[in-house]
Amino acid sequence: MAARNKPFHTLRSGGMKAAIWLNDGTKGPFFSTTFSRSFKDRSGAWRNASSFSFSDLEALMNLTLDAREWIASRSGTPR
Repeated sequence: MAARNKPFHTLRSGGMKAAIWLNDGTKGPFFSTTFSRSFKDRSGAWRNASSFSFSDLEALMNLTLDAREWIASRSGTPR
């Protein structure tokens, strides 16, 4: 069984998640971020989606700002 990559850091806000990944690039290491929303399907199983409804957008915006702040504080990126 292949090993799954895990995020370097994860931020959460309700059912929303920002996964922060550490990558190696030609100019050195850098962070990237993926966003997802957890929900239960009709059978009651937890699933993740990468699409967001209107009511999710404010939480997504706040989570994006939190991720930006977390990355900036660790990578010397100007704010």
